[in-house]
Amino acid sequence: QVQLVESGGGLVQPGGSLRLSCAASGSTFSNYFVRWYRQAPGKERELVAGIDSYGLGTFYQPSVKGRATISRDSAKSTVYLQMNSLKPEDTAVYYCNAVQGVFGYWGQGTQVTVSS
Repeated sequence: QVQLVESGGGLVQPGGSLRLSCAASGSTFSNYFVRWYRQAPGKERELVAGIDSYGLGTFYQPSVKGRATISRDSAKSTVYLQMNSLKPEDTAVYYCNAVQGVFGYWGQGTQVTVSS
């Protein structure tokens, strides 16, 4: 089992940047495939980006491609999501999801608000 804690959210102006962190504890985090999701008010949760257990394979939702970078630091058991050129439509609660086989775990989320 793994416990996930997201951090790094906040209020940022359009065009600004944030780095979200997903810190894991409780299990060998390097064995998990990790995804970032987000959920805006009144909308369904959507996949933003993902990274494989080796940190070599990544993917991004088209709306964030070129503005987001997902990475992982196995020594710190942490996955990061760097978001640049933020837009108001990026406003949402961002969640970290870790998956290994049939087991999946979620963090509590971190709020990102993009507004002037």
